[in-house]
Amino acid sequence: MFVLLAGVNSPLIFPRSISAPEAQRRSAADGRPVVFWRPGCAFCLRLRIRLGRDARQVHWVNIWRDPAGAAAVRAANDGNETVPTVVVAGRPHTNPDPAWVREQLSRSA
Repeated sequence: MFVLLAGVNSPLIFPRSISAPEAQRRSAADGRPVVFWRPGCAFCLRLRIRLGRDARQVHWVNIWRDPAGAAAVRAANDGNETVPTVVVAGRPHTNPDPAWVREQLSRSA
């Protein structure tokens, strides 16, 4: 049971995280969303699972490993590190519906 829980909450099931500045640069170039997340977040896991293979198209930023990412999340959420925070076209959206995020991906393609 412990191994299952550890695996589900592992950052390994998420696509490779990049820094917030790099994610913002890439998003400006390709129009794809930036997802700020952290390990152990059930809502982040739900988003990741519901996106399925499309998750690889999103720019992921682990706020526990990236201070600039954590600062961006706090700025968007009244000082709180609420994740997932998804940034689309420079606008933050806190814990959006995964179907909405998938729709944003189809618009950026």
